[in-house]
Amino acid sequence: MTGGRFVFALVVGLVAVGPLSTDLYLPSLPSIARALDASVAQAQLTLSAYMTAFAFVQLAYGPLSDRFGRKPVAIGGMAVYAAASLACAFAPSIEALIWARAAQAAGACAGVVLGRAIVRDVYGPDGTARALAAVGSVMAFAPAIGPILGGFVETWAGWRWNFALLVLFALVLLACLVLALDETNAHKNPRATEVAPMLRNYRTLVADRIYLGYALAVAFSYGGLFAFISGSSFVLIDVLGLTPPVYAGFFALCVLGYFTGTRLTVAFTKRLGVDRMIRLGAGINIAGGGAMLAAALAGFAQPGLAGAFWLVVPMAVYMVGMGIVMPNGQGGALTNYAKMAGAASALMGFGHFAIAALVGVAFGQLHAGGVLALPALVFGCGIATYASFALLVRR
Repeated sequence: MTGGRFVFALVVGLVAVGPLSTDLYLPSLPSIARALDASVAQAQLTLSAYMTAFAFVQLAYGPLSDRFGRKPVAIGGMAVYAAASLACAFAPSIEALIWARAAQAAGACAGVVLGRAIVRDVYGPDGTARALAAVGSVMAFAPAIGPILGGFVETWAGWRWNFALLVLFALVLLACLVLALDETNAHKNPRATEVAPMLRNYRTLVADRIYLGYALAVAFSYGGLFAFISGSSFVLIDVLGLTPPVYAGFFALCVLGYFTGTRLTVAFTKRLGVDRMIRLGAGINIAGGGAMLAAALAGFAQPGLAGAFWLVVPMAVYMVGMGIVMPNGQGGALTNYAKMAGAASALMGFGHFAIAALVGVAFGQLHAGGVLALPALVFGCGIATYASFALLVRR
């Protein structure tokens, strides 16, 4: 029963689980800290714990889906996600919320890993980058809608209801997976979950400098976004004085930048090629991060709307670059690995979520009530994006 449009829509939903799980509750982070008597660093751990669990658990989903198929593994992951989201909604303490968020990530990463693998199954090596860019263009609305919806839910009903919405979203995805998805893995590998072949597969990937260059470019470009995800609510709401709904509107401006980047990918990747597009996107990352840091150092990021613009507009430029780097980097990394697309997708995801977790922890430790830590981390990730690609993907 699975058709092209249904597969595309379902992949969008599966991949959107990741950004929705982080972005929906971003406007609530300061109030979560107050409600659960937690510090900024503890509240930020709800993000870093999510990213850490996301990074490690997805390493198992790739080989499992290579052996048993995408459908049963995706169903199991979404069931875990629904249960953990419910636990988040009823968390009685910050410690309980941190553990529930880690469990939530253990389910959510199935959607991201298997979404990319399904795209590789259906569209093949030639169409994967453009298909992932198209998915990214539509998915860009998830992080745009997430903070806006989360800001209003926070204002009118409280932070716990944001997690209740995620439970509902998970149940809808589960129904689609069970009732309508046909299996897409035509190359099931009965040895994919054996420890020796699995380690051999991962060793093969790590030894491939071209794969590694693409994967690290994706990881560091996403790291800049996660610096903004980790720090923007504390900087824009607590330091610059924005309300949660206004903050959500600024966040949506950044997502518009990402959407623009993915549309540029769809329009120009076939003409310019993956490598040129990644160089372009990484350069835009550096330009956006550099402008953001310069504005902070110059003292332009003062309380109020004007000060927020000095941080958010350069971040939107950075997001244009990320919208170019991520789909092209993912497509480049997966091109040569049709028979272990799950493992290749999982390892790539591990890299960018592990780096995101480290960036989040770094913000929690560096943030001292000002604005400088956020743009410094974004700019550093832009530099690392360009350097990793330029040094490793040498034709």
